[in-house]
Amino acid sequence: MLYSRIPAAEKRAAFRARLASGELLRFPGAFNPLSAALIQDKGFEGVYISGAVIAADLGLPDIGLTTLTEVATRGSQISRMTDLPTIIDADTGFGEPMNVARTVQTLEDAGVAGLHIEDQVNPKRCGHLDGKAVVDADTAIKRIRAAVDARRDPNLLIMARTDIRAVEGMDAAIARAKALVDAGADAIFPEAMRDLSEFEAMRKAIDVPLLANMTEFGKSELFTNEQLASVGLNIVIYPVSLLRLAMGAAERGLDTLVASGSLNSEVANMQTRARLYELNDYAGYNAFDASVFNFTL
Repeated sequence: MLYSRIPAAEKRAAFRARLASGELLRFPGAFNPLSAALIQDKGFEGVYISGAVIAADLGLPDIGLTTLTEVATRGSQISRMTDLPTIIDADTGFGEPMNVARTVQTLEDAGVAGLHIEDQVNPKRCGHLDGKAVVDADTAIKRIRAAVDARRDPNLLIMARTDIRAVEGMDAAIARAKALVDAGADAIFPEAMRDLSEFEAMRKAIDVPLLANMTEFGKSELFTNEQLASVGLNIVIYPVSLLRLAMGAAERGLDTLVASGSLNSEVANMQTRARLYELNDYAGYNAFDASVFNFTL
């Protein structure tokens, strides 16, 4: 009932231990707290909180318009609703190195298990669009050093995302990833890898955990869990998938309502009232309420 009873520090420690196992951990993206509960119910290993999804939920494009407060608020709302570890997209850290430090502590307070800071210029743009620009190596390194120095819980995973592959090529991506690991990054998120061989090359070049972004309509092929595990990937995220599925269903439903004046034909595709109540633990709330107020005068 209410929120997870597992403290954030315990989630982080458990996440670190499982990450060290070498298995591929699956982190679907939650677009709200209820979807995080569904991800946990279906047996996944973690929950991803996408900056693109937070922006889209606010009706904004993914170009760095969201604020730290908005991101931290949604991160807290989702993280407290699940026993699973959460990884959140911290974009470019919301400013200069001191801002990055504040971002890390604010998101740590929000209860996330990990976060990633990227090397795009600020304001950034979606990692799978053309025309991206990245900062120089010195700026990227300072962001990660600030993030690592700012965390208070050593188990908070500081991940460095690099977008340089699409700008300067694969050799530059490997060199940047190595520099970010040397700066203290616990893991690397190489964005917009073109094929499995590029993930494999990155795996051979660095010895920290690697994340694969399996986002639809992007630069990367949608590899299976087995393919990603075969080249040594440690985490796979599906950042916008659930939002796309939900919005696709919502649009089809509205089209049906316009066309026929009723949603009778769509009811079979809807989540039932019983399933919704199961996910949000309606029975648990009723039992708590009864235990408090079930008395006679």
